[in-house]
Amino acid sequence: MSKREEKRARMDREGLARKRRKWPWFVLVLLIAAGAGYYYYITEVAPTADASSETPAEQAEPVMQVNQQELSVLAPQTLQQTIRVIGTIAPARQAQLSAQVSGRIETVRVQPGDSVSKDDVLAQIDVETLTLELQQARSNADSARAQLSLASVQLERAQQLIDRGVSTTSSLDEAQSTVAQLRASLSALEDQVAGAELRLRNATVRAPYDGVISARSAEPGQYVSIGAPLVTVVDLTKVEMRASAAVGSGALLERGQTVAIRVDGIPGQTFEGIVARINPVAEEGTRTIPVYVQVDNADGVLLGGMFGVGQIVVKEAPGSLAVPAEALREDAEGHHLLQIAEGRLVRRPVETDGDWAGGLTRIISGVEAGQTVVTAPLPSLTDGDAVEIVED
Repeated sequence: MSKREEKRARMDREGLARKRRKWPWFVLVLLIAAGAGYYYYITEVAPTADASSETPAEQAEPVMQVNQQELSVLAPQTLQQTIRVIGTIAPARQAQLSAQVSGRIETVRVQPGDSVSKDDVLAQIDVETLTLELQQARSNADSARAQLSLASVQLERAQQLIDRGVSTTSSLDEAQSTVAQLRASLSALEDQVAGAELRLRNATVRAPYDGVISARSAEPGQYVSIGAPLVTVVDLTKVEMRASAAVGSGALLERGQTVAIRVDGIPGQTFEGIVARINPVAEEGTRTIPVYVQVDNADGVLLGGMFGVGQIVVKEAPGSLAVPAEALREDAEGHHLLQIAEGRLVRRPVETDGDWAGGLTRIISGVEAGQTVVTAPLPSLTDGDAVEIVED
């Protein structure tokens, strides 16, 4: 046994009482008192001290900052509803000039890209054979004309003899028949002369209108038959966009509607066109409606084959108030906007009228022109918040 255990055993044998230590109870009482004091401090004293130590700025209401790009001042504007069409640009007038007579080509005076004026000579076909044919037709007509003149004189003499009673009517009938036959023959020969003259003129190929040569299909020395292509002339002062629109929007399309066209390869420029024709039958393969749009092209910027995207204006609403679609908010009470008034956000219930071009939503009622509303999708902003407008 240890010394402490031997001492306790000896005191027990001798009947001596042990001394009890009191310090553990004293320590326990101190710990309980300290705990009660700490609880009182954190629940009563500390919050009061913290509140009294806060600065006025820390106690102020938070202010939300909104920049100018996230706001919009409502103002009347003209809204449009549009239909999107796509298609290619083509010349409004395009003529492939063909040979109207057979023969050897003497000259072709133009190349693709050359500008030409109306009646300019583009190609010339050999006229030697045609000239001979014309001379022969004229000679035959002159011969028939001389015979008709002689027959007319004989008819006149026969009539005189009949009047004097020295001749029979049969001679008169024969003279009249000869004159009628020669007159018919002369008329046919004169038609042959006119045909020969026409063929001679057609041997010279001229431009039908002012334009630009887009193709050359024949060369000098080449023999061509009637109908063989020679050159192609296009008129680019007006072009036509052969576009397609969704079949579901066909009922909204009308002649004369305005079309804003953007063309690939010409960035930053919009061309204005007019709906000229609308095909009444949708294309089976694509289920689209062919639409033909005329566009003025006096400066020649647009070329055949360019691809364009157009917006056809089918409805307009001038003097309307509108906001971007993302500015419109919705809750259990319906659609609304957040207006900034006297440094605070104010909930404004609104009535809308569908979507319009440019991603805008028309506002019928609930707000007025000149009011400032939040147009950016900022979900942290709510009705009653204090706001401050800041620069970027």
